[in-house]
Amino acid sequence: MLDAGTHAQPRHATRGVGDAEGAADHQFRAGGYVLSLFSRALHGLVLRALSKGPMRLADLRKEVGGPAQTTLRGNLDNLIAIGALEKRQANGRASIIDIALTPIGEDLLVVADAIDAWLARAPGGPIRIESETGKAAVKALVGGWGSTMLRALAARPFSLTELDNLISAFSYPALERRLGAMRLTGCVAPVEGNGGGTPYAVTNWLRRGMAPLLAAVRCERCRLAEETAPLTRLDVETILLLIVPLVVFAAKASGTSQLVVEGGDGSDWRSAGIRIAVRDGVLVNCASRLETNPESGIRGSAPSWLNALVEGGTGRLEISGDRALTLEVVDGLHRALFIPKASRCLP
Repeated sequence: MLDAGTHAQPRHATRGVGDAEGAADHQFRAGGYVLSLFSRALHGLVLRALSKGPMRLADLRKEVGGPAQTTLRGNLDNLIAIGALEKRQANGRASIIDIALTPIGEDLLVVADAIDAWLARAPGGPIRIESETGKAAVKALVGGWGSTMLRALAARPFSLTELDNLISAFSYPALERRLGAMRLTGCVAPVEGNGGGTPYAVTNWLRRGMAPLLAAVRCERCRLAEETAPLTRLDVETILLLIVPLVVFAAKASGTSQLVVEGGDGSDWRSAGIRIAVRDGVLVNCASRLETNPESGIRGSAPSWLNALVEGGTGRLEISGDRALTLEVVDGLHRALFIPKASRCLP
């Protein structure tokens, strides 16, 4: 049985999230809160505008398309409340106020870049983040992630009825809405079944949607750790199971390896990860069952893994056994998910 779990709600969990379906929609898994901020188009537009430098309110309003003042102020309040923006005196004059990005706001831009890159590869053609289709795609990704449906679908296709039997924390109608949203946005697709309902499988585009999620998790862990949901063992397994099939292996690559993330201090889990098997350049097995003494593998803390996947490089990860295969996995994941390279968040 998969359980969505209950996490402490971020102090501003309901800010910036529209069209709530009930109390469960305000509970986020790791990364979900930051990612959900971009289901409001103005948040992304404001961050982009202020990346050019501090602005007066009137100038900022023009830069983002002239929305109603009350609408713009509400969005600014959301971003100020989480520390992404700040008000500054312009030229030392208390009567003139500029609005500027903070380090949190700069890290949110990394997430925005990852969302833009993901939406640009949408099955039906490039999507703009501020469009209704873009907002729907982000909301569908957040909804699927928060309900733990993606953990089930990372293993194999499931029908809605099967998902309802697996996931107890959400009602059938709630799961139906989330699955329907993912289907409409191209995150999942129907496949042939055995007559017991239509099974749905994740698409490669959904797998690539882990890029903005990873960037969002990293931002939360780096900047909002006390206010957002922690990274769990289930989260780690889900992400790795979804993204490893994206790796393009060299034709001669063969062997097994384990990718292990260490929980660290304050976590209620010690380690999590997956074991993979590759034969002649083809991924033949990918499972969450770990071996005690693997022939090769790579392990490290969650911050080290997040840096390796988002930025590239394995300098802070410990490699054992078949170094070539293991490096090929990590480098392949970065290339598949993050183009261009995102900027550094964690030290």
